[in-house]
Amino acid sequence: MLYSLVSNGRLHAPDQAEPTVPWWSFTKTVLAATALSLVRDGLIGLDDHVPDEPFTLRQLLRHEAGFADYGELPAYHAAVANGESAWPVEDMMQRLDGTRLRYDPGTGWRYSNVGCWRVGRLIERLTALTLDEAVDRRTLAPLGLQSVRFARTREDMRSSPLGATPDYDPAWVYHGLLIGPLSQAALCLERLLAGDFLPPTLIGEMRTARMSGGPIAGRPWFTAGYGLGVMQGSIDGGITLCGHTGQGPGSTFAVYRAQIGDASACCAVYALNGTEGSVETAAVERLLRAFQ
Repeated sequence: MLYSLVSNGRLHAPDQAEPTVPWWSFTKTVLAATALSLVRDGLIGLDDHVPDEPFTLRQLLRHEAGFADYGELPAYHAAVANGESAWPVEDMMQRLDGTRLRYDPGTGWRYSNVGCWRVGRLIERLTALTLDEAVDRRTLAPLGLQSVRFARTREDMRSSPLGATPDYDPAWVYHGLLIGPLSQAALCLERLLAGDFLPPTLIGEMRTARMSGGPIAGRPWFTAGYGLGVMQGSIDGGITLCGHTGQGPGSTFAVYRAQIGDASACCAVYALNGTEGSVETAAVERLLRAFQ
């Protein structure tokens, strides 16, 4: 496993040069931050309906808009396992019947990568920029992050010695897949939650989670829920963690932040062939050690 720790806002320098790794679903947190920057700047309200749609931005960011997920399709998993190129978006949506909402917005919850893809399209629509440009200008650059970008080709994935399987097409992540050093993910979450990138009211909205239940077998959560692009829950001792876990072919990634009194710590962990539980547990262990 690889680790990166930020303690009380200070990055603990890595022992060696960091490889570029896929951030997997932590990309959703960055997309949410970019969308919330649009709210901050008055381009849309959290409870405004997305133009021409029956759901709001809040519902979209919290997986409450009603969308299904292409991860439900056995053909998707087979195609990824076979190293095939990603289906065109139109093909994927047709296979999934992806425009049909499975429940009335706001009345249910269903984790959906399709919903996150719609967040990306909304960002492009409201900024008149490509998603790469909007995320870089509105989030990555303001947070002072370096060497972070979207993977668009198989070669982008091969550039990482610890990346996904060599023949993986990152276009399978329809909302986009960020890649970058582990330390930049830890700094990203720390500066997002503790800095002045977003006003405190929006950070509070981001961290207002829809709770999904109690302990999860094999994982460190006592309670678990989902906010606006972030996973949030409590661990042993009542400590609250906020961040995101992600997994793709061959690797798992997690980055979480905790605060106890005036002290804070943020840890990012990356593992080849790790489980979500093992990577989350490793992050928890290092966060708790940072508070000792």
